[in-house]
Amino acid sequence: MISKLTPTILLGLALCSTACAGDHLHARDSHAHEHLERREYPQVPLTPPHRPLVWGDLNVIHTTDTHGWLLGHQKTSWAEPYYSGDLGDFASFVTHMKQIALHKDVDLLLIDTGDLHDGTGLSDGYPPGDVDAHESNKFVGRLPYDLMTIGKYTNFVPHLAGRYLTSNVNITVFNSDGKPESVPVGNRYTKFTTRKGRRITSLGVMFDFTGNDVNTTVQAVGDMVKEQWFAEAIAEEPDAFVLIGHIPISYGSWPTVVNAVRAVHPLTPILIFGGHTHIRDCRQYDGRSMGIESGRYMETIGWMSADLDAAKHNSDNVTFTRRYLDQNRVTYEYHTRTSNRTFDTFHGRLITRGLKELAARFNLSHLYGTAQQDYTLTYNPYPSNGSLVSFFVENAIPYALAINNTRDSIPNIIIIDSWALRFDLLKGSFTKNDQLTIMPYHDSFLYIANVTSGIANQLLPAMNKPMAIQEKRDETQAPFSSHEIDDTWDSAWSEEIDGRPGVGGQASFGYVTRDSCPDAENADDTLHTPLPRYPVPLYSGSNPPNVTADTPIDVIFLDSLGKEIISILNSLQKDKTYTMADVSLYSPTLTSDILGLYAQAMWN
Repeated sequence: MISKLTPTILLGLALCSTACAGDHLHARDSHAHEHLERREYPQVPLTPPHRPLVWGDLNVIHTTDTHGWLLGHQKTSWAEPYYSGDLGDFASFVTHMKQIALHKDVDLLLIDTGDLHDGTGLSDGYPPGDVDAHESNKFVGRLPYDLMTIGKYTNFVPHLAGRYLTSNVNITVFNSDGKPESVPVGNRYTKFTTRKGRRITSLGVMFDFTGNDVNTTVQAVGDMVKEQWFAEAIAEEPDAFVLIGHIPISYGSWPTVVNAVRAVHPLTPILIFGGHTHIRDCRQYDGRSMGIESGRYMETIGWMSADLDAAKHNSDNVTFTRRYLDQNRVTYEYHTRTSNRTFDTFHGRLITRGLKELAARFNLSHLYGTAQQDYTLTYNPYPSNGSLVSFFVENAIPYALAINNTRDSIPNIIIIDSWALRFDLLKGSFTKNDQLTIMPYHDSFLYIANVTSGIANQLLPAMNKPMAIQEKRDETQAPFSSHEIDDTWDSAWSEEIDGRPGVGGQASFGYVTRDSCPDAENADDTLHTPLPRYPVPLYSGSNPPNVTADTPIDVIFLDSLGKEIISILNSLQKDKTYTMADVSLYSPTLTSDILGLYAQAMWN
C-alpha cells in the first residue's frame, strides 16, 4: 500500500538516494576488481532472443511491478530460468546499453512505474522495527533511472533531481508552523532536455486508487487534468511527452490524460509507460502515441523506440517499436554483444554481492523443508493435486490452524481470497524467502460458530457469482490478482501450440504475447511455447465436512472478508441476523505462517 511516510523517513530516503545518485554505473575493470565473484551463467540452456532490438532516436528501457524480486528467479522449474537475472545483471545491461546509445548517437532513458516491494523476502523479510523495503530499495537507487513514479506498494521517494513523479498523489506532513499540510509525495511533473537536446515533458500518474493510507490522498485522474498546474505543465509544446504511471495500458485512465494533452497538442508524440496489472501489453491511442506495460516480478524488461526526427513538421504517424525482454543474462549478452567473460560491470557485481549479503542478513535461506513437486496458481487446473490454491486451502491451512486449537474437533469450512497467494510454490527447497514470496500478507483467521452446514456450504458459490465479483471489482477499482489478469488476456491463445521454427520442448516454455500494437507476433524478444493456463476462482474453500445439513459448524475466513461473509450469511437465511459481534479470532496463526508450519511438519 502507499505507506505512511513520516518526514524523517522521507528525508532519510532522499538523502540515501542522493548519495546513491553519485554512484554511477562503471564499465567493468578486468584487473582491479577481480576479487568480486563472477556471476554464474544460467545452469540450464536458454533460448536466446530471435532478433536484435530496433533503435530509434529516442529509446526507453522500462521496468515495473518488480515487487522485491531483485535477485531474480532462482528456481529451475520452467519457465523460471528465463527470469534468472538479478538487479546486478540488469545494472550491467543498462551500462552497456548506455554505451551503445552513445555509439549510435541517440537518446536512451531508463524508467520505472512503481510497486517496488511486497513480493519477496528482500523487501518484506526485514527485522521488526525496520521499514518495508528500506534496505532493498537502496539497491534500486543505485541505477541511473531518469524517471520513476509511485505505485500502490511504495515507500521509496528518491531524490532523482525532481524526476520522481507523483502528479495525483499527496502525503500529509507537518509544515514549518507545525500544522498538517498535504503536499505531493514527489514532483507533479518535470521538464528536461535529453543528451541529444530533445525537450521532454513528463507526468507520473496513479490509477484512481481508494485504498490508500489515511495520511495520503490519490486524486481522481479526471479531476487532475482540470487542475491549473496541469494546464501550465502541458502549455509549452515539447518534442515529446513521456507519461509514466501505475495505470494499466489497455484500460483505466490513460485516455483521459492523452485526450487532455491532445486538446492542446494534437500532433506532439506521446510515449506512455504503465503498470499495475502485471502483464505484457501495448496500445496505440493514435498514430503518434504508444503505451506499453512491462510485466511483473523482474520477469520482463520493456523496450520502446521512437523515430521522432522523422515526425517533425508533419502529421505522419510516428514509427514506434516495442519489445518484451526475458530478464536473464542470455538476453542481456545477446543485445549488448558481450560474453559471460565481458558482460559484468564492477558496479553490477557490487549490487549482486550486496543483495546476497542482505538476503543472508535477513536469513532468507532458512530451510523449512523440501517440496517434492510444483504447486502452481494457474499452470494446473483448480482444483487438482498440482494447484497451489487447492493445496493451500485444503491441506496447509487446516493443518496449521489445528495446532494447539481447542476447536479443532468441531467441523468447519475455510474460505479465503485466492488472490492472496502471490506466486507458485515450486519443487525443491522451501525457505523463508519462498514463504514470504508466496504469502507476504499477515492476515488473521476469524470464525463464526454454529452456522448450519447447509447454509455454510452456500457461502462460497454465492461469493463467486459473477455479479458479486463485479461488485467487488467496482469497489476496489483494481484487478484482484496477476493470475486473474493473465487468464483474461491469455485465454485467446494459451491453448495453442506455437508452430514457429525453433520453438518446442519444455525448455522453450515462457511468455507468448499477443497485444494490440503492430507486429504483435514479434512483441516477445524470445520465442516461446505458452505454458498452460487455467482459471482460478476469486474465492476458494476447503472441502465441506461430511455432516448433515443441519449440523452446526465453524465458518473460518480471512479477517478482510468479515463484512462480506456476514452480508451473504444474512441473505442466505432469516433465522438469525449476523453482525461483527458474532465474529471471533480462530487462531493466533497468521497467513504468512501457514506454509512454513506445514513444510516443517510434512516436508522433512
